[in-house]
Amino acid sequence: MKFHKKIISFILIITLLSPTASALETKKIEKGAMLNLNDCITISLNNSPLVKRTIYNLKTAINNISLAKSDYTPTISAGVGYNQTFNSSNGNVMRNNYSNRTFPSVSASINQLLFNFGKTLSAIKMQKYNKIAAEYEFDYSVLTTTFNVKLKYYAVLAAKSMLDIERSNVQITERNYIRTEAYYEEGIRSRIDLVNAEVNLSDAKVALVQAENNYKNALVELNNAMYVAYAPEYEISNTETFNLANPYVPVSLTRIGNDKDLSKVPEPVQDAVLTTGVQKSEVLEDYKFQKYPYTFDESVALAMKNRPDLKALNATVNAMEQALINVKRQYFPTLSANVGYGLANTQRYTNNSMSISINLNTTFNIFQLQKEIDNAKIQVEYAQNEVSLLSQNLYFEVQNAYIDMIQLEKQIPLLESKVRQTLENLELADGRYEVGLGDYIQLQDARVNYNNAQNTYVQTIYNYNVARATLEQAIALNQDVTLTVKDLKL
Repeated sequence: MKFHKKIISFILIITLLSPTASALETKKIEKGAMLNLNDCITISLNNSPLVKRTIYNLKTAINNISLAKSDYTPTISAGVGYNQTFNSSNGNVMRNNYSNRTFPSVSASINQLLFNFGKTLSAIKMQKYNKIAAEYEFDYSVLTTTFNVKLKYYAVLAAKSMLDIERSNVQITERNYIRTEAYYEEGIRSRIDLVNAEVNLSDAKVALVQAENNYKNALVELNNAMYVAYAPEYEISNTETFNLANPYVPVSLTRIGNDKDLSKVPEPVQDAVLTTGVQKSEVLEDYKFQKYPYTFDESVALAMKNRPDLKALNATVNAMEQALINVKRQYFPTLSANVGYGLANTQRYTNNSMSISINLNTTFNIFQLQKEIDNAKIQVEYAQNEVSLLSQNLYFEVQNAYIDMIQLEKQIPLLESKVRQTLENLELADGRYEVGLGDYIQLQDARVNYNNAQNTYVQTIYNYNVARATLEQAIALNQDVTLTVKDLKL
């Protein structure tokens, strides 16, 4: 028997110390890795402390069901005691034999619940609904984590596109400065044109530095969304709804890819005969996006059907209703059986006793129990109100996101045409300036309009993706990569 007990104890210790199959292992990023959006989501779901918090809550909810069921199991009590006796006698012999005697006693009993008019059953049902709510809270943490990564991922793509645009803008203004300086040396252009060219070049460089800073901040936000500190250099790819011309975006907080000293002016040139072609960014070429497949009414219906936080609140309502039933049943008695055994020594003999009893009893404070029932009713009404509130908020959340997305969806092709129009206008202004028909102000206005049109176009694409992701989150749209309760293997 001792050997078997040691084996059982050893197995229990190994089970407690070994990691569970449901534990999420922290994932890191390999240097030089090529990550797509799904890869980043997977890393975030494995690393997120928020997701792990809901897993711990779910485990607690599962244990609470077992605790509620434990009322059906017998209760064992045991005790060992010593009885001290003190006898007084006139004779010395009697005092020596019987004074200050110690007598051991042993007792043990088993108490088993037979019936308590559904009080335990309602408690079990309440904990089961709490478990369902915990499962949906886990699903909601996965949902919010997924779409937070999406937003940060899109922000990196947008920041990289704007960085490319500002680099192109520096090249355009630098070329204009070199050409204007050459024209000034030849006496073709005035000093004011050269000064304006210097100012515009400085402004373009400042804008490039700001774009680099925005890009770095976007990388920090993405790494934070994946809960990856000290991330190595890696690359991310475009998505179906954010597929600008450059398919891969280098991700590095230490190396942006342009080591040119922006504080220096370009080298002067003497030859005033330069090419007339406009340096343009290719980042906006052939952008396409897939239109959202659901109507507004369909989106609202999906939100009411899919949202895990709404499902969690509905489960909480059910749990509160069972809690109310449980409190009301405290009026009913509890039927239980008890079996006891006792062994006690006395001065002259040993006493063995065994008892069997069936008891029906109830204990409650009428005033206190009534107030507990009132509080339980309030909790049910409170939970129902939360469901109603969230349902209304979901409707307006879907409505706002849907309106924003549709408006941006309509703007994208118009802004794409504007980019091409401003590019053509810049090319015409550049050609006119080249042959002396246009002035420098016209050329710079055309350049600024082209640069602003590009930035507005990229910002609109980013806003569209944010609005679309917000809408997909609002309706809890199924994702290619996700994490479910079944995956936890609890």
